[in-house]
Formats: sequence, structure tokens, C-alpha cells
Amino acid sequence: MSIEFKKVSDFNRGILFELLTDAYSFDCRYKQSCNSDWQDFENFFFDNLQIADKYGFITTLNDEAIGFVFWDPRNMPEYAEIGHNCIASKQKGNGYGKIQLQEAVNRITRNEVEKIIVSTNDDLIPAQRTYESVGFTIYQKRKNHNIADGVGEHIDYVYYTKSIRTAGR
Repeated sequence: MSIEFKKVSDFNRGILFELLTDAYSFDCRYKQSCNSDWQDFENFFFDNLQIADKYGFITTLNDEAIGFVFWDPRNMPEYAEIGHNCIASKQKGNGYGKIQLQEAVNRITRNEVEKIIVSTNDDLIPAQRTYESVGFTIYQKRKNHNIADGVGEHIDYVYYTKSIRTAGR
């Protein structure tokens, strides 16, 4: 079993949308409310591969794409925000999400960022456990005001980098 993290440019357009669709296939509300956003996300990164390769990666298992993670660097060094972070349905529950997230945290912290933030929905219990297992803590919960997606609260997490933790913040 060989986990590798590969550049987005190593893959064909469509892989990000495919992985998102699969990862959220357990609840059709996600695809109904996010389909357009997922396609825009895919198009942006495949139209800007230099950004995709620098601020994200695709996780493979034995050369098969099983997930990916991307982050937004525009507010660094104050913080980086993890955007999409998903694992294919058939690979969930095997610890690959934690391995992938830890790799993203490691890459982000190399840029001397103060903190990393990420949000998830209150119904995504495995995602919450994964974030907490890597060291993220909840800093706020907020109501979802988008009735269309049908999920309850958003949970915002923060991870303070080692340099901040050692500075006593």
C-alpha cells in the first residue's frame, strides 16, 4: 500500500469534480447545492495549474487518486484557509484523510503561517474527528443561512502553528 501526494498537473481535468462528487455521494443535498461551485473550483485550478500545484495536491493510493486538499494562501502569513479536503467514499475510514490533512498542515506551516483555519458542517462527524485528531480546535459555530443546502451549523476550526504555540499565544 503506497500513499503518495502528487501535483494536480499530473491529472486530467475532471478529477477534482469526480472526487468531490464521490466523497459527498452519501447525501444528494451536497451535489444539488454544490454542483456549480465544484465545477467552478475544478475549472479555476485546471485553468491555473501553477496555483493548483503550489497550494494543493492529490493523494494517491497505489497510483489511484483517492482524495485531495487545497488551501487559500491570500491571507498568509496571518492565516491560511483549507478549502476542499476530501477522500473517496471507498477509502473513508482507513486513516487516509488524517494522513492527507497532516501533509497539508506540514506544507502550509513551512510558510511560517500563524494559524490554519478550516470549516465543516455539523453533520460531517468524520471530518470533525479528523480535524481534531491533527490538532485543530473549534473556535466557533455558526448557523447556516443557506437554506438550499439543508445542513445545520458550520463549525470553524483553528490550528495554531508551532511557532505561535511556543510564543504563548
